[in-house]
Amino acid sequence: MKFSAILLSGVMAAAAFAAPAVAKDWKTATITLEGAYAPWNMTNADGSLGGFEPELAKVLCERAKIDCKLVASDWDGMIPALNAGKFDVIMDALSITDERKQVIGFTIPYAATPAAFATAKDSPLANAAGTGSTIKMTPGQTGVKEIDVLKEAFKGKTIGIQAATVYAKFVYDNFGSIATIREYKTGADRDLDLQNGRIDLGFDDAVYFSNAFASANDTLAFTGPEIAGSIWGAGEGLGIRQADTDLADKFNAAIKSALADGTIKTLSMKWFKVDVSPE
Repeated sequence: MKFSAILLSGVMAAAAFAAPAVAKDWKTATITLEGAYAPWNMTNADGSLGGFEPELAKVLCERAKIDCKLVASDWDGMIPALNAGKFDVIMDALSITDERKQVIGFTIPYAATPAAFATAKDSPLANAAGTGSTIKMTPGQTGVKEIDVLKEAFKGKTIGIQAATVYAKFVYDNFGSIATIREYKTGADRDLDLQNGRIDLGFDDAVYFSNAFASANDTLAFTGPEIAGSIWGAGEGLGIRQADTDLADKFNAAIKSALADGTIKTLSMKWFKVDVSPE
């Protein structure tokens, strides 16, 4: 998922002033999620956190023998807050990227998903070239013919993205010169504007959008190819302070176990209808 230069500089500053971690036996840990990125994670009517990641967190914490507390927090402040010691783990469809590795540590990935554009079904931008197909890209890759075709189709349009995500960087890098980019605090805010015609396109995680389409009364749809590959990093993993390697080791063992016995596949089929297990 879900890094701008401004956010990165703030994160690095927070990291510089964070107290050094002391080795712990990690009987307890606090995990933060957005609680607003369904079906990865969501806030239920009773205030509890539900979705793929809260259910997976329960499994991982049991296998790591850690008593975990789940708390919701704003996406754009998670990494500075992690380094400031406000919680111990980020679990929010957090893409493992080299840029983020400069300021936090990661576990191995527990998921890997593509991203895609969405638009109104009755929009002239619907069914853009490549719709229904998937392309793979690498970080910084240019000259991709499918992207060049989309640039022509989306010229002069307004594209909505959630701020401080890997998807935001991709859209700025590839479409910033030909389209207006509008940032949103949450994906849901962006989707509402897309549904009501205030923007022309959205770009986000494909499994997130699949769920959002249902919430938008089936008025939105994918357009253009899904984009997969190492451009999004190694996949989605748990974000952990760089010094807390012992905690990362515990969760790495738990993730490996949940991948090996099919638990992650089972949960992803339940919540996403596709297997998002990393290759």
